[in-house]
Amino acid sequence: MKIIECVPNFSEGKNLELIKQITDAIESVSGISMLDIDPGADTNRTVVTFVGEPNVVLDAAFAGIKKASELIDMRTHSGEHARMGATDVCPLVPVSDVTIEECVEYSKILAKRVGEELGISVFLYENSATNNDRINLATIRAGEYEGMAEKIKLPKWKPDYGPTKLNETAGVTAIGCRNFLIAYNFNLNSQSKKIATDIALDVREQGRNKRNEKGKFVRDENGVPIKVQGTLKGTKAVGWYIDEYKIAQISMNIVDYQKTAPHIAFEEIRQQARKRGVRVTGSELVGLIPLDAILQAGLYYLKKQHRSTGIPEEDIIHIAVKSLGLDELGPFNPKEKIIEYQIAEKFGPLANMTSVEFANETSTESPAPGGGSVSALAGSLGAALSAMVANLTFGKKKWDHLFDQMNEIANKGQELKDKLLKLIDEDTNSFNLVIEAMRLPKKTDEQIAERDKAIENANKHATNIPYTVMKSCREVMDIALQAAENGNENSVSDAGVAGEVASAGARGAALNVRINLGGITDKEFCKRMKIDTHATLREVDNILEEIRLTVDNKLSD
Repeated sequence: MKIIECVPNFSEGKNLELIKQITDAIESVSGISMLDIDPGADTNRTVVTFVGEPNVVLDAAFAGIKKASELIDMRTHSGEHARMGATDVCPLVPVSDVTIEECVEYSKILAKRVGEELGISVFLYENSATNNDRINLATIRAGEYEGMAEKIKLPKWKPDYGPTKLNETAGVTAIGCRNFLIAYNFNLNSQSKKIATDIALDVREQGRNKRNEKGKFVRDENGVPIKVQGTLKGTKAVGWYIDEYKIAQISMNIVDYQKTAPHIAFEEIRQQARKRGVRVTGSELVGLIPLDAILQAGLYYLKKQHRSTGIPEEDIIHIAVKSLGLDELGPFNPKEKIIEYQIAEKFGPLANMTSVEFANETSTESPAPGGGSVSALAGSLGAALSAMVANLTFGKKKWDHLFDQMNEIANKGQELKDKLLKLIDEDTNSFNLVIEAMRLPKKTDEQIAERDKAIENANKHATNIPYTVMKSCREVMDIALQAAENGNENSVSDAGVAGEVASAGARGAALNVRINLGGITDKEFCKRMKIDTHATLREVDNILEEIRLTVDNKLSD
């Protein structure tokens, strides 16, 4: 799922009723998850954080900017924080399955809409900046609201979108794409702020001032101190003492975790601490972290331990938490700390049921969940068993030569297992869409045409879901065969069961494809589906026969 974060800063931090009107406007857009609302009276500024799919976030951001422009009058605004508009800045941050380049395009869409529909001058900044002078927000904001009326008239400071005449009440807004910032602290077995600061200076990207042999700063021809760059790119860091915990910490902002991932920073600071006779005892995450960053850490430590990486996602996260000591100062709850988990459950309500609940729900008079969901469940169990056999093949020297192959099987098994678990709910949801389409009004010729089109599209979607289940079960059978042929011989029966249930899942899904084709008028679509379904089932039969022969031969030895 594509997810972006939006962190608009509104120039009002005192009037809580007004702030609520703005956040209500944001939350009125279905599909966004509000993560934080942080008003500051002294700065007279509120920072709002919400996430969701890109188009939903753009609509919510626009709604917030629009409401702020209606409620906040910059002519009477004052506060400690520098500002230039009712919505001072509105960054978009890629979180999941979104590239920086895509996020830049999203920022342009939002900026164009704000400029044209609201009549607010907009500058693109950070990764979205159209020239080097506009990368740094502080440079754009220089002169603040009071200087913007004249500034935006200058050719050099012509807004990227919107008018060159100041919107006197709403001011000016900066919109752009920036990287996700991870606030991450490292705990030392020391109370020395000096040691923590010394480590921070060595690792942060900016580094420290260079000194000569006499300990004096080395300066350039303009008298500016020359810096020795730190070891970790994309980071800012300071050392401090935390009285609450009676320890010193290195407090770090990782402004680009693709350049320096949290686990890389952790390992570097461990080395730096060791040089100074201290030890990193754990770490502390302030705020949220993307799922990708925590999974990178877990996989890194699993590989260092020469262990399988083909394990469930929650187990990889557990390894990351324990390896980084993220639970040293307090519990680490993935549902609260991982941004994707804040938005939605990984799986739908059916997949999250216990086996007893699922069986009971299936047995009721309701037509869903039905055979399609059950087929997806069967396939997911086959994938899980294949991964289990692969993971049981680790740990003994006689199987060391199979490590790469078994690790690949285990990873593929986890991937297919998760895909099929999601399809359990998608199959039921697709059935519900068909029902919704059939309930559309049909009083006029236009309504009848729209209803027929909706039913056709819904039926195609309802056919594509079990088709995907069938093809995924077919893939499960490949790894089940490999597990039977090369996996731990003590688990060959499990590999056989994996093949059997995956075959059942494929055949069950094929039945759902066939019955759903009856409601589709597109003959070419139906022809393609029938041909491919028959071909896939022939492959399923052939592979199942291989699995059975392999298992029978090994059990007969």
